[in-house]
Amino acid sequence: MNNDVTLHNEDLSDELRLMLSILSMDNKAEITFDLQELLRHADWDRFIELARHHRVFPSLNHKLQKLKANGIPVFVSQLFQRDYYRNTLQMLTLSGEMEQLAKLFSDNGIRSLFLKGPVIAADLYGDVSLRTSCDLDLLIPIDDLERTENLLLSCGYVKDDYILTVLNDWKWRHHHTSFMHPDKKIKVEVHWRLNPAPAKEPKFEDLWERRRQSSLISRPIYYLGREDLFMFLVSHGARHGWSRLRWLLDIKQLLEQKVDWTKLIYLLRKHQFSHIGGQALLLIARLFAVPLREEMKPLLSDRRAEWSAEDAMFYVHRMINLHNPPLSEEVDRYHRKYLFGLLTIRQKIMFLASFLYPYPEDAKTLPLPKALHFLYFPLRPFIWGWRKIRRGSAKQAGKELEK
Repeated sequence: MNNDVTLHNEDLSDELRLMLSILSMDNKAEITFDLQELLRHADWDRFIELARHHRVFPSLNHKLQKLKANGIPVFVSQLFQRDYYRNTLQMLTLSGEMEQLAKLFSDNGIRSLFLKGPVIAADLYGDVSLRTSCDLDLLIPIDDLERTENLLLSCGYVKDDYILTVLNDWKWRHHHTSFMHPDKKIKVEVHWRLNPAPAKEPKFEDLWERRRQSSLISRPIYYLGREDLFMFLVSHGARHGWSRLRWLLDIKQLLEQKVDWTKLIYLLRKHQFSHIGGQALLLIARLFAVPLREEMKPLLSDRRAEWSAEDAMFYVHRMINLHNPPLSEEVDRYHRKYLFGLLTIRQKIMFLASFLYPYPEDAKTLPLPKALHFLYFPLRPFIWGWRKIRRGSAKQAGKELEK
């Protein structure tokens, strides 16, 4: 199949092009003239900054060790080696905690699927040290959420109660809750959904039926089946604008495995992620020179895949950290538009309809007894209008004070 896609990366910085070129190389690749030129003119401080932002320094370190190219300063190699060592310790720590949590939940009859972390590093890269991870993410049935929280609290974890809710909207407006262990400095995210609404979700029972068992440790630790993992990784990466290239590198590694494309395409269509899968494939083809194969064609036939891939280049060109608000006004406005553009027509209708469902801010604006919370449905337009008026008045008062 033709690998010529409409995305362009000629206007990427030399340092980003260098990073992508190194990550795209296989172990037997030779240094080309273009790569040698990029090495000669690289701003190495900028290169290090990009590698850390995109969380790809373990893979870069691995490639650079084998590349042994002239022109790479000693301090760059030493710094990546140090970062690699620290990450290895972090991943080993997470592996030990993952084993303990898996045993804890299993002993208490709670089924859990680890979504990322060491199991994914071992599966995709063959070595936990070649991928970064700062926390553990696991998926459980929503009916087991309360028991899971109590077990984590009993082990010394502290819940981050950042979720405000009214009329149980947390079940679909959010998809995970977070816990931090103050002594171990380990964060655990407990998911009851793979993605927030209005994403169409596979049932936990189906994911559990297709689960795989990790060979990382002797104790049974389960994670997503290969096609489910592809669907989760592309939906997660797309939702974050692929602002970290590590997520695309994960997909690249997954494509090197034996993927059941008939099964994968069926799952993506069923859950309305076909264009998201196509977006990821187009980005990988352009940025990592991965050839597009014939079996991928059904995911690339939707023009939305091409449009959304072009839209994602906004994040590739910039070092945007969506996890550290507040965002600049430009990025915030673009990201909102980008996320809305990812939705299918059905999902857009559901998303717009969700504005009619009460928000926690409504309860804060007009506190009512819990038994009367149903009144927020008819009152919502008025409460929303009142908040807009108050914000407008406060903004005008601020302008007057500035005069």
